Amino acid sequence: MDLKELQKKISPVCLEASEASRHKWDSIAKPLKGLGYLEEMVTKIGGLTGDADVSLDKRCVLVMCADNGVVEEGVTQTDASVTALMAGNIRDHMSSVCLMAGHINVDAFAVDMGMNVRVEGVIDKHLGNGTNNMTNGPAMSPEQASKAIETGIELVREFKDKGYKIIATGEMGIGNTTSSSAMTACLLGLPVDLVTGRGAGLSDSGLKKKIDAIERAIRINKPDPSDPMDVLAKVGGFDIGAMAGLYIGGAIYRVPVVIDGLISSVAALTAKRLCPGCEAAMIPSHTSKEPAAEAVLKELGLYAPINAGLKLGEGTGAICMISLLDMALSVYKDSISFNNAGVEQYEDFSLKEEK
Repeated sequence: MDLKELQKKISPVCLEASEASRHKWDSIAKPLKGLGYLEEMVTKIGGLTGDADVSLDKRCVLVMCADNGVVEEGVTQTDASVTALMAGNIRDHMSSVCLMAGHINVDAFAVDMGMNVRVEGVIDKHLGNGTNNMTNGPAMSPEQASKAIETGIELVREFKDKGYKIIATGEMGIGNTTSSSAMTACLLGLPVDLVTGRGAGLSDSGLKKKIDAIERAIRINKPDPSDPMDVLAKVGGFDIGAMAGLYIGGAIYRVPVVIDGLISSVAALTAKRLCPGCEAAMIPSHTSKEPAAEAVLKELGLYAPINAGLKLGEGTGAICMISLLDMALSVYKDSISFNNAGVEQYEDFSLKEEK
């Protein structure tokens, strides 16, 4: 994977479309910036796609499914078999994210990035039967890490060709909060115990095992904090690599990609460190309940508008954000202007005060 070539494929956002979107928001008969961050997100999407007439009428959530060898260390409440079980539930439209996605007409797809058990009917991008146990050595090879990112980029192209206008990130993989916490500790230079949470509900002793496993993995592998590919390969996961690829692909192919919780946020940080500028395609959704979530979003320079204590994963928080974007777009597209309402348009005095 040639990072310099990928970087060349990321074009600057369209300033004309961004300005046209801002002008449209300001012409609507409501208080200026009344919808706050939602207005900014619609404008961001307009700048990314180059079209102020923002449309998100066909959308999907891609749930990256992969197993993690570190589960052998007792860092999870359930065993690895649950990953394949849940992938099957997503395929059958029975999981939480599918039910939420169906409510707002979002198509949900499970993607096998590297499960221990193959599941018929999911998108097959299999890179191996789970990662290696990172407490014994690197989680994956550099080649697998590169392939995971390339797969995410290619998925964006494939789904754009199918007409999808926005992609929500999701993940399903028992043990992946361990991998994401390990990557966070490395990328942000923070103590392991400060960035490691209980995941799907660990006991005190389980949390202690999780912290110990991460510390051993970092000590044994010595990932280079300045090299996100090295961090991904040594203590990451196939799902995290693929989601990083989604964000890079979103910037290349001009498709907004919604960040879900901590795991997809760590993938977003990886993508930004690899290809600065790809954050133009990132739409944050919520601040996860995991301890490191806020720190990762701050490092990304992004603000997530939803703070609801979500920790389910699968892309459920990202689906909530698409619902908010739908409501914002209903105002953006259908509201009357100041002129049509017979009301004098508000002035933005903040701009005058800045001058």
